[in-house]
Amino acid sequence: MEDDASLKFRQQLLLLHENLVAEDVAALKFLCTDLLPFKKLENVKSAVDIFQLLMAEEYLNEEDTFLLAELLYRIKCYSLLKKLGYTKEKVQECLHEKGKVSPYRQMLYELSENITGDMLKDIIFLLQNCLPRRQITLSALELLILLEKQGLLTENNVQILEDICMNVSPDLLETVSCYKRAKVSLPQQENTLPIKESSLFRTGDIRVFTSRQETSIKSVGSNIDDNKAANLTQGFSEMNLELPGEFSNVENESKMTSYKMDGPHRGFCLVINNVEFDGSLQERKGSCKDAEELERVFTWLGLDVRTYKNLTSWEIKDLMRTWQHLQDHKDRDCFICCILSHGESGAIYGKDEELVSIRMIMSHFTAKQCPQLFEKPKLFFIQACQGKEIQRPVYVEADAQIPELPTMQQSFSPSESIPEEADFLLGMATIDGYASFRHIQQGAWYIQSLCSKLQLLVPRGEDILSILTEVNEDVGRRVDRLGTKKQMPQPAYTLRRKFIFPVPRDPPPSQQHRGF
Repeated sequence: MEDDASLKFRQQLLLLHENLVAEDVAALKFLCTDLLPFKKLENVKSAVDIFQLLMAEEYLNEEDTFLLAELLYRIKCYSLLKKLGYTKEKVQECLHEKGKVSPYRQMLYELSENITGDMLKDIIFLLQNCLPRRQITLSALELLILLEKQGLLTENNVQILEDICMNVSPDLLETVSCYKRAKVSLPQQENTLPIKESSLFRTGDIRVFTSRQETSIKSVGSNIDDNKAANLTQGFSEMNLELPGEFSNVENESKMTSYKMDGPHRGFCLVINNVEFDGSLQERKGSCKDAEELERVFTWLGLDVRTYKNLTSWEIKDLMRTWQHLQDHKDRDCFICCILSHGESGAIYGKDEELVSIRMIMSHFTAKQCPQLFEKPKLFFIQACQGKEIQRPVYVEADAQIPELPTMQQSFSPSESIPEEADFLLGMATIDGYASFRHIQQGAWYIQSLCSKLQLLVPRGEDILSILTEVNEDVGRRVDRLGTKKQMPQPAYTLRRKFIFPVPRDPPPSQQHRGF
């Protein structure tokens, strides 16, 4: 039995490893600096390496996983807490008694999260006499570690941070000041850093809309009551989302400016269409019609569309890495990726029936990983189930897993899949835990509605969120031929501005095909 428990525990750790990207590993490594031998930390290359060190130092075992839960909480990977049997709220409750990450380390990490690329360049310039003469590229976390190595920054001396913040961005100074005030007023064993109230709601920065009638901003990552909704305005500033004016409901979006969409090239659109699978997953009949329609519509909208069919999980990851490093993005206005496949909560299946995390896919295009797309809108549309397969009639199929297919994947939501930085949109065919439907001849409800509404509303100058609200209403009205199955799409986004496609000169493809 002990062997079984140990195996299950290590399987949990391996699954966490597979869902953590390079930026997450760097953050975990930084937060463990006070807990693990620094020389050993320097050799860390993956999350598994960190897990091994934590186990070797007896911080982590199958009976006690709280430190790992705390670390995931600190880096805001709230969805992964479920794999350890925790929730965000449960971790918060236990931090006072069991938390091990020091307020000092928390403060440094919080600071690094708010340092933009331009700020980092300015900081490195200011500190050039303190840094190695050889030219190296430093992240904010690496810079902080370097200052600690040289003795310029310690738990009891943060003067250099205050000087930097005052010169580069006085807004950052509040994070350091909060730490200093807490250090004076709180007992030493307190490990929960009191921070600005706004930063407690950073998961609320990802907004989700499910119907036309919904007008208030909803927090997905945490349960925020109506009295706290106003704090989301401050929360946006935590992510450097440059939203003009107050932002407490959807009506104020009309005040937002639009993304620049007048460059020499509109952008690339990837369409990954997985139809056939190697094992027990059924063929996705009708999906080729969806892929063809997406290609027609996005080509009409001025994008350079590239379609890929039947990719394995490894091929999908490799494709993302290839497009991540493409220099041509710098001359493009935006980037769009559409994925059609079977899926589970927070993931899609490759042809080899291995899951690929949606969050991992999107993380390839963050500002750090793909600087060519910095401050440009990045749109992802996913046609796949986010729950188990259900009974279905002959002409309607569910894009879900076969129930007998074993999996350790736990529940995710769109807000947990989307990277926690600006300029992303994730359009999901269905809400978390439910199936999405595809007609074996006419294509998927969601994709067909998306293409139809783009053709109808782009010529009217509507922005993408208005269009997706129309898609929600359209798909939400649909039922299967027996009248027993419904579906509701769910977009999540961190867009800072309105995203409006320029109106094409040619008529929509649907009118062209009718001979107009």
